[in-house]
Amino acid sequence: MRLRNTRLLMLLGLLVICGVSVFLFLDGESRDFSRKTGITVWDDLTEFQYAGGTYATVGDFLRGEGIVLAPGDSVFPSEESALASGSRIAITRSRSYTLRVDGETLSLETQARTVAEALAAAHVTLDEDDIVEPARETSLAENSRVAITRVVVSEESVDKPIPYAKKTNEDDALSWRKTVVTQKGENGIERSTYRVSRHDGKEVNRKLLARERVKEPVTEVVTQGTYVKVGKSHSGAASWYAHTGTLAAANPWLPMGSYVRVTNTGNGKSVIVKINDRGPFAPGRIIDLDKVAFEKIASLGSGVVHVKMEEITN
Repeated sequence: MRLRNTRLLMLLGLLVICGVSVFLFLDGESRDFSRKTGITVWDDLTEFQYAGGTYATVGDFLRGEGIVLAPGDSVFPSEESALASGSRIAITRSRSYTLRVDGETLSLETQARTVAEALAAAHVTLDEDDIVEPARETSLAENSRVAITRVVVSEESVDKPIPYAKKTNEDDALSWRKTVVTQKGENGIERSTYRVSRHDGKEVNRKLLARERVKEPVTEVVTQGTYVKVGKSHSGAASWYAHTGTLAAANPWLPMGSYVRVTNTGNGKSVIVKINDRGPFAPGRIIDLDKVAFEKIASLGSGVVHVKMEEITN
């Protein structure tokens, strides 16, 4: 009787152990199944959870759940791939955008998510100073408009002439008709260096960086003869009139084209003029000076001055 009870207790204990083991096994399987049955979809980085259902392939799942792939979109794993519990599906969407670059406007498709990635995919080379609108790190939305402005920054030098000065020396041994250049004048050079910015070939900014003289001007030296040989001398009144606007004068009798030196006896100022007209014919007047010549020896307000007129023979 005691042996029978012992066997019964052992049998009951074994049943309890088996029951617990089965419970734990089934509970574990249940928890593991609940963990594996869900399908995760990443649609352009946005996460969605699906129960899964009974789909054989990724393509079946997409069609069954109404997830549409547009031309240019891609999915991973491929649509032909078998679908398992706990699968992860990544969909990358294609976007249409317009790109204006180098004088062209292009309509493009891309799976890139940012402007920079789209330009890289389109094999557009960018320099550091190029302007991209919108900014390179901006997310690329459907029908975005991207514009690239090529920026070229360079240094340019511009040379500007510095006019040379003139110096005149007098030589009383040289005829008054002769002028000799004893040192030829040369312009100097002033160089300005600029930082120039151009957008798509058009200058938009110019900043002066430096200015320097790279060459000093050379003064021109001229020797003017002052030797005047005179013949007959005449005294009388000189008046003025507006004629040719040159150092010329009218005289009643001297040969046309001859030269005379006219000296204002009141102040000692003199001027050499060429006879190119006839007159004056008023009593006592021996010469009528052109306006610019008269101003060399007297004010126009004087009207008439007393002069000495000397005929020049050299």
